[in-house]
Amino acid sequence: MKYRNLAGTDLTLSEVGFGVWSVSTNWWGEVSEADGISLLRAAFDRGITFFDTADTYGVGYGEEILAKALGDRREQMVIGTKFGYDLDAPRLGRHKERPQNWDPEFVKAACDKSLARLDTTYIDLYQLHNSRLTAIQRDDTVTALEDLQAAGKIRHWGVAVGPDIGWIEEGEFTVSQRKAPAQIIYSILEQAPADRFISAATEANVGVFSRVPHASGMLDGSYTKDTQLDSMPFDADDHRSYRKMQWLSQSIEKLKKIDFLISGKEATVGQIAIKFCLAPPIMASCVPTITNVAQLDEYVVAPDIDELPVEELDRVKALYADDFGTGGHDPMKSSQSPTGWVDVANSPVEPVAAVKS
Repeated sequence: MKYRNLAGTDLTLSEVGFGVWSVSTNWWGEVSEADGISLLRAAFDRGITFFDTADTYGVGYGEEILAKALGDRREQMVIGTKFGYDLDAPRLGRHKERPQNWDPEFVKAACDKSLARLDTTYIDLYQLHNSRLTAIQRDDTVTALEDLQAAGKIRHWGVAVGPDIGWIEEGEFTVSQRKAPAQIIYSILEQAPADRFISAATEANVGVFSRVPHASGMLDGSYTKDTQLDSMPFDADDHRSYRKMQWLSQSIEKLKKIDFLISGKEATVGQIAIKFCLAPPIMASCVPTITNVAQLDEYVVAPDIDELPVEELDRVKALYADDFGTGGHDPMKSSQSPTGWVDVANSPVEPVAAVKS
């Protein structure tokens, strides 16, 4: 494992981080508490020291399981968690998000609750979760975070930008005006608007780190340029079926366009996807979704593979600008994902807790 400084802070992150969403929600299948703890400990033993969670993951469970797994190694790890959703407020329907609250009193109370669940006296990186620009602009919210810093309850604060790949104003204001670290979405297939955030962060010397490097499975080896779509992923009467099949078909065509980046290398596509995200020097860490030991063993060595040639990186960026040869979307004009995948872990819809037994 290799490590990088999160620019503008005194935090050192492992180049591959661990998204605790994979062991505290059921979006990737049910995970027993024992299995989740085992995977977290295995990650630490392999050199991962940066763990990213949130109070919404399993309604606190994503913080509790981290404490159970690695509480005795607290001084050797960096914990990022998130706040902003009112966990005590009801949702209006199964697929509605909880309301957000950025009032100073709420922020401080949420921090105390996270500290208790994490069983720690301090949080390394406390992040506004899916905040709109108006929240990041609130001086009273920032003052509350500064108060928490002065009290030693948090070391640094930042913003987890999302949940979709848009949120351009939020990301740019975070790094350029607030000079705060940002967690962003970035991958070979989803480069914008993260490329703008990376440029702004580099200019301001503010750290960023990325999530969803594998674009919802399109870059983890589940699909290849030779994949044949013979059946519909959803039932025929499901309104998502056409869109999902169309997205998969388009994404496979894009995999064909980037075959030069994958073929002939002594690395998996999953490792190359992570290495791509780590190419910008300002990028401190890449946080993939890790669901089992095989994925852990594959991803954890990604920083050690050969550097991707500059000419290949430039070619990928040029392809993206032209929607991989189709001349389709203008990625700078849309706040929605052009390929249609969903950032599940940071969706405003609260993930369901994992099985705890």
